[in-house]
Amino acid sequence: MYQFYFWFIIIAISYCIILFVFFNLPHKPEIFNNIIGFSALSFIFIHILLFLLLMNQELGLQPFIVPLWLLLLGIPMLFPCILIVISTLIVHIFKKITNKDLSEFNKKLELIQKGWSKTKKDSFRKINHIFIFIGLVVVWFVGLYIVYIITNSSAGMIPEENNMLLQYFKLGNESGSIIEVLFSFGWFYYILFFFFYLLCMFMLANEFTRKSKYISFPFNFFTKLYLTEKEHDNYGTYLFFAIGQMFAAFTSPPMIFFAILGISSISDLMTSQIGIRYGKSHIAWNKKKTWEGTIAGTLITFIICFLFIGIFWSLIFSIVFLTLDILTNKPINVSDNLLIPIGCSLVYVFVRFFFNLNYYTILLSWIP
Repeated sequence: MYQFYFWFIIIAISYCIILFVFFNLPHKPEIFNNIIGFSALSFIFIHILLFLLLMNQELGLQPFIVPLWLLLLGIPMLFPCILIVISTLIVHIFKKITNKDLSEFNKKLELIQKGWSKTKKDSFRKINHIFIFIGLVVVWFVGLYIVYIITNSSAGMIPEENNMLLQYFKLGNESGSIIEVLFSFGWFYYILFFFFYLLCMFMLANEFTRKSKYISFPFNFFTKLYLTEKEHDNYGTYLFFAIGQMFAAFTSPPMIFFAILGISSISDLMTSQIGIRYGKSHIAWNKKKTWEGTIAGTLITFIICFLFIGIFWSLIFSIVFLTLDILTNKPINVSDNLLIPIGCSLVYVFVRFFFNLNYYTILLSWIP
């Protein structure tokens, strides 16, 4: 019992430090990105702590599930801290021995990026998102196939209940419902969430150290290739992508999440690539975007969502994508890497609850 509260307090304090640093480091004009990112992180951290307290009240979860959660929540924060210490020591030792820093190396990386075309820069910045999407989908389908062959069911891969808000109210109204709620989502739901939880912690560590003169992180040099001049003062969009997808993974069942991840990766890339290469009709209130790019992204969104969550939700998410894409970054100065996943996941939560509109996955039609 005392061990739980010790580690619970450590995790809670760590979350408070992360939130404090997150809101105080970036460039102040990016206030909307900071507020939305801060709100998304706060929402997730607060709910994690509440779930831990509810889980610890159940004797059946204390021997294994609660320690496992503490481990999975703590290691993604501990490991980046260890890397920061090691990396900082190596950089300081290198500087002391050679009387040189890494500024020349960083300048070379910046020169490499300056020689790239606009389409190459855009592709390089967003291609990793597609790799993440494809990788997770492949893992999910392979896992589903293996589980189905062994057990003749989709247990663990497809949630028993996908009305997330209904489950949330059940936690508040029914005593001891935490076990039923936790296991109704299936184990793969948690794999998706903890993957982006880990990714988000690494991105936070990378961005916090990038803005410091005294500490380092092994992946700081990547920022010289990824970041635009505007992002050097604020946070990189990859951090907003990690936060937005972690929020979506927390609030959405796997198939809805895959649709949102596909929108944030493939649709977003197609929007910018078509806009850069073929766009001629600029959006009146946002000269950096074109209608050709936005329409292309909307069509890709429809196709992705149709495959993963059916015709009705593909129409809904296409409208959401179209609306949010033409509103970011003007007139709403918010990163689409934040706004699209958070907006789509919230639309799903409320439409699913108030209109009881379920989804159907064409890709799973082979399952009886």
